[in-house]
Amino acid sequence: MPIDQAPSVETVVVRAINLPPAAGDAAFSILHLTPDDLAASSELDQVLETTPGVSLFRRTSSLGANPTTQGISLRGIAGSGASRALVTLDGVPQNDPFGGWVIWTGLPPETLAGAEIVRGAGAGPYGAGALTGVVALEGRSSAPAGFIGDVEGGGLGEVRGAAVASADVAGTRLLVSAASESSNGWVPVRDLRGPADTDLTLRDQSASAQLQADVGRALLSARVAAFNEDRGAGTIGALSKDYGGQASLTLSQQPTAQALGWRLQGWLQASDLANDSTSVPAGRAKATPADDQYATPAMGYGFSAALRRSTSATSWEVGLDLRGARGDSKELFQFTGGAFTHNREAGGQTVTGGLYAEASHSAGGWLFTGGVRVDDWQTFDGERIEHVIATGAVSLAQHPADRSGVLPTARLGLRRDLSGGVYWRGAAYAGFRQPTLNELYRPFRVGNNSTLANPALNPEKLYGIETGIGADWRAGSAGATLFYNRLEDAVTNVTLSATPTGTTFERENAGNVDATGVEVEARQALGDGVSLELAGAYTDARVDGGKAAPQLTGLRPAQTPRLTATSGLAWRPDARLTLRGDVRYESERFDDDLNTLRIAPSVSIDARVDWRLAGRASLFLRAENLADAPIETGQTQPGLKTYDAPRTVLVGLSVGL
Repeated sequence: MPIDQAPSVETVVVRAINLPPAAGDAAFSILHLTPDDLAASSELDQVLETTPGVSLFRRTSSLGANPTTQGISLRGIAGSGASRALVTLDGVPQNDPFGGWVIWTGLPPETLAGAEIVRGAGAGPYGAGALTGVVALEGRSSAPAGFIGDVEGGGLGEVRGAAVASADVAGTRLLVSAASESSNGWVPVRDLRGPADTDLTLRDQSASAQLQADVGRALLSARVAAFNEDRGAGTIGALSKDYGGQASLTLSQQPTAQALGWRLQGWLQASDLANDSTSVPAGRAKATPADDQYATPAMGYGFSAALRRSTSATSWEVGLDLRGARGDSKELFQFTGGAFTHNREAGGQTVTGGLYAEASHSAGGWLFTGGVRVDDWQTFDGERIEHVIATGAVSLAQHPADRSGVLPTARLGLRRDLSGGVYWRGAAYAGFRQPTLNELYRPFRVGNNSTLANPALNPEKLYGIETGIGADWRAGSAGATLFYNRLEDAVTNVTLSATPTGTTFERENAGNVDATGVEVEARQALGDGVSLELAGAYTDARVDGGKAAPQLTGLRPAQTPRLTATSGLAWRPDARLTLRGDVRYESERFDDDLNTLRIAPSVSIDARVDWRLAGRASLFLRAENLADAPIETGQTQPGLKTYDAPRTVLVGLSVGL
């Protein structure tokens, strides 16, 4: 080549649904999960719970948990069936539009390319719902060699299969997935078990289809998905059925040194829940219908737009988003003389819309970043109408006043890169969560316990600060974060009355929750195919009930463990053989706000063996709760404890994972 001829440079155009991670993300507490991490279990929520600071509302995984208890929160700020963390898939919220819970069976791990867990509230897109953080899931855009899949079966009568296939046709990529699972389950009550007790069973199916096509420099993505699940709830006559679907349309263009990046997205979400609960007397000889929630039609919708500019030192993003939900719970209640005597319809609408701006700048090893949001929230068209079934007479008619407000939030971050891969960072943030339609309008009964709704609930607000230090090196990484969070106007089920046979609660903004804690994680390759992972979180959370609930002051929030710790050891003695063991410890929880119903500490051990066959196939054997430990999941009344699944061993075949 002549010396005066410039070398040719190939221009690589990146097309993806999501905009690339913002440069300022490095200042915040963000963990990344790979496809290998997600493949550790067939239940996505179980994988996420191994991350420090992540907690499910109850210990029971989605294999046995009622849909209304599948909430997820970060940093032990207080467990709730309505997730205090926002869960998204390629930017689209996955929280149920009526109750805020997440149907994990509709999100098979095989369909995901990774996950990003942002611990701490903040600005940015969808920041209004991310009270304690975000679980941002990234969907696969293709399947290696066109197909991946899993099939397994074994203990508890469990049979599961999942598959993902993709194909490119004339510049258009089609990705389809399907998953199905069934389990005979287990009886959650042990010590006081009676004829009324039965198994937590599960039957679920899900499917999705995604079409991607280039539109100039932009990428257009259209996705539709649907799920269905049918559960036995642990007593005769108690069950739940939940189904729904989602459609989204995304148009995005990646930023370059010369051009702005941008992203437009719209989505619709529909769901419907049927949930039958029962009342069981002392001795547990029979189960009597307590509530028949025969339909809960709900619709969620949203739109977002973002504009991004990135250079080598500076980046900024501005955007807006809108989310709305409407829904009603339709149910029969007051079971007397062998039949329900009353009918209830309760529901309404909520809308949240916001504007945000974020920017970051790097100079001399320092990273500075900050963002602000302003959100308008509204709750309207609320109603609770009750009828006497025999006569049709209206026994109660409530039409709560419409409510609205404007809330500003923000986050700031700072990071300093030191020598040897060591870094320091600090952050401060504020966020809020609007109560769900379920919390505002629907009273409900589970077993012998009743919970009253409260249409006067205010949004929850969280303020926090944190500082952390970490290091990355060739064979591993480590980090530690110290944080303080304050949750104001915490939505809590406050005890109104309690008897030996049942408790009555009401949802209230019960003062504040202060949480101080530390999170640590480390990964290290030890050589000879051995790698070790250690992680833990300690959180001291206390309630200040104020005038609304002074009896709670000084107590720990319900369903909040103080300490969680996990360890994982993997060994690859041969190119075809991989062995892995994981141990998770969790300290005690309390099942009630008064800290009288104790849930004992737990230790669970899981193990997995993978043997790679010819080509892309491998056999695997996995065991959950290997030691068959009695893992307590709840104590709904004194002495009546429920337990998670016993030891379960499954064998399966994996292709392409």
